[in-house]
Amino acid sequence: QVQFVESGGGLVQPGGSLRLSCTVSGIFDSRIMAWYRQAPGSQRELVAHISALGRTTYYADSVKDRFTISRDNAKNTMYLQMTTLKPEDTAVYYCNYKIRPATWGQGTQVTVAS
Repeated sequence: QVQFVESGGGLVQPGGSLRLSCTVSGIFDSRIMAWYRQAPGSQRELVAHISALGRTTYYADSVKDRFTISRDNAKNTMYLQMTTLKPEDTAVYYCNYKIRPATWGQGTQVTVAS
């Protein structure tokens, strides 16, 4: 059974940066991977996704030009570099397969506040 372990979240001031990591135990290098987030009182939303070989990426308009998704298939790990963070980026961030998501991990909390 695949497991996703997200890490790297924390409290950061507006304008700051964080780098999230997602380590996958299970199928990784053949799957499109994605980052999602869920803010309090809101539905989970897609933030970004990356193709199996890392050649194609997609970003939600709200994070475009601020976030960068990447992956290291040798390490079964995906990353999300977040810059110029805003209070509205506050959420729990999750990783999963883009197509046919599996059981969700615990996520990592990102809080942007002064």
